[in-house]
Amino acid sequence: MPDKKVVTRFAPSPTGHFHVGGIRSALFNFLFARQNNGTYILRSEDTDKERSRKEYEDEFLELFDWLGLKHDMFFRQSDRLKLYQKYIQKMMDGGFAFLSKEIPTEEGQRDEVIRFKNPNKKVTFNDLVLGDITVDTTDLGDFIIARDINEPLYHLTAVIDDFEMGVTHVIRGQEHAPNTPRQILIQEAIGAPRPTYAHLPLILNKERAKLSKRDESVPPAIEYKKMGYLPSALLNFIALNGWNPGGEQEVFTLPELIKKFDILKVQKGGGIFNPEKLEWFNREHIKLLPQEEINKNILEWLPENMRNPKIIPVVLERISKWRDVKEMAQRGELDFFFRRPEFPKKKLLFKNTSPEKISANFNQAIKALEGLNEENFSKENIKTALMAIADKLDSRGEILHPIRFSLSGLDKSPDPFIIAEILGKNETLSRLQKAV
Repeated sequence: MPDKKVVTRFAPSPTGHFHVGGIRSALFNFLFARQNNGTYILRSEDTDKERSRKEYEDEFLELFDWLGLKHDMFFRQSDRLKLYQKYIQKMMDGGFAFLSKEIPTEEGQRDEVIRFKNPNKKVTFNDLVLGDITVDTTDLGDFIIARDINEPLYHLTAVIDDFEMGVTHVIRGQEHAPNTPRQILIQEAIGAPRPTYAHLPLILNKERAKLSKRDESVPPAIEYKKMGYLPSALLNFIALNGWNPGGEQEVFTLPELIKKFDILKVQKGGGIFNPEKLEWFNREHIKLLPQEEINKNILEWLPENMRNPKIIPVVLERISKWRDVKEMAQRGELDFFFRRPEFPKKKLLFKNTSPEKISANFNQAIKALEGLNEENFSKENIKTALMAIADKLDSRGEILHPIRFSLSGLDKSPDPFIIAEILGKNETLSRLQKAV
């Protein structure tokens, strides 16, 4: 279809929580349409009356809005039943479909369905990812396309909608590749042109099995918004699963992905869904944000009683996503900034250094810090003052470890210089004097 304007579509079914793996199909359809000045359609395939739920549709609509994958047109298949009825009747009148009498083998099965009359021929189609594929459709038999005139099934509705909407490129996961021969037969029966196909590689878990909706390590897609991931990071991570742009660049914004994406560079083999790599991408995308936005998000995720702008740099160093801020606070890792820590005095000792020597070091530190004015009580000046003492000792840890512990009360905490700057001169000296 070289002379037609590019039209792509993504067609999720609102029968359950939207899976994060589906984001890639939506993204690649979006990217291909945008870079070709085409149209991107979002279509809710909600003809399964028993399983479709509006809340699931609302969920993926919220998700795509958050991700910035704005569709140009939106359709619900449940609004298009009369169109499907017209095609079913036309196919039956033309001898391409027939009412089939069935012998129910299970309770609830129908005794009549509408089947497609299979011409039993070989179908060859070109796939932009998988290459040429030939299938003998004889093995498919006369397959069902509707339960009755009012209940068309997926293969039929997808073909009719793609035809009516002018879809030029069908970009979807490889699990849909076996559906293609059936759909080509239906296209030929209704006189629809064949779109260009591109079947994307599977997304795999760490065991290199297909990523499942039941994989507990991968929550529903909307949860990534709730966990405080950046949409740009999630898109970047998903885009590079099964597609390699070449070169050294790994971090891409959405506009850069639109510019760089090449459907012909999509790989045949599946890519691994690595949560640790997603965390890395999210940290990198946080770095791209304006400082004002970083500050705003960190403060919003902190409890109200901890919203002190001074602690933002400390928090930022230790997070991969915004929810980490809340979890740090819940674990008590920030408490020492707001109340004096309590701890056993033995924690102030360092290796074999005597308590008397530790106390003497503390007193030297107190004297050095007393010499700094409040306005000059910065981490740089604090470090200079304390390192002048530490460098004369057998080990810097003799003074730095006890000071850090006296200020934070934690085995793992930021360095004592940044803590002291945030606490201020008076509180820092007070905590050191208590330690002595």
